[in-house]
Amino acid sequence: MLSVVLLEYTRDPQKLVASAAKLCYSDKKVADLNAGISAESASKFVDMLSEMGHESPMEHVSFTFGIDGISRACMAQITRHRIASFSVQSQRYVKASEFEFVMPPAIEMNEEAKAEFCEAIENARKSYEKLFDILEKAQKEKLLTDGVSEEKAGPMAQKLAIEDARYVLPNACETKLIVTMNARELKHFFLLRCCNRAQWEIRGVAFRMLKLAKQAAPELFKNAGPGCVSGVCKEGRMSCGKAEQMRKIYLHDLDNT
Repeated sequence: MLSVVLLEYTRDPQKLVASAAKLCYSDKKVADLNAGISAESASKFVDMLSEMGHESPMEHVSFTFGIDGISRACMAQITRHRIASFSVQSQRYVKASEFEFVMPPAIEMNEEAKAEFCEAIENARKSYEKLFDILEKAQKEKLLTDGVSEEKAGPMAQKLAIEDARYVLPNACETKLIVTMNARELKHFFLLRCCNRAQWEIRGVAFRMLKLAKQAAPELFKNAGPGCVSGVCKEGRMSCGKAEQMRKIYLHDLDNT
């Protein structure tokens, strides 16, 4: 089951952004920049920066999320966002005998498709276990022949078997990761991934991430979300045509969902 938590974020993020922006136009020493910046003035400063499009000061603020229960397919989409740091559960070191999986809603609602999907998952599980057993036995025999002790050969053979057996695992396999992004990149992430045209699973992840980020730094993410929230839809002819509905969701209802 999908779970998103905000593990850590920069202390007093809005004040730091205001200080960084203030530096660009001030002759003060860096150590003196915070003087006179109240929560209210920091908020106004952040608003002004957003209106000006001067977002580079937001890169000094970072947010770290823990994400559980997403598919490997969704993880591949998230890691395409390059200005970020990722730590992902490894299928090379973690045995996936009884792996959990993500089933797309369109498949779950269709009995015929669901039956086919579940059969494919079960076949993948069986193939994974069979491959693991075959490879573990072969690797252990080779290691022992090469002079590796019985004590070391067992764990080494298991690791090598896991490494190759994983190739039959499906994209539906659940995984977990920790991701850190700066505030500017997060806004770009939300712009793309909260959009109705984004794939359903990553859209759900982005929605939860935005809700948490907005609670932590409301001014920084006040107008964050798909492009239509703060302006004109950027999808052109591919627009979903639901700009008003999206503005209501992201500007008014987000905190109550």
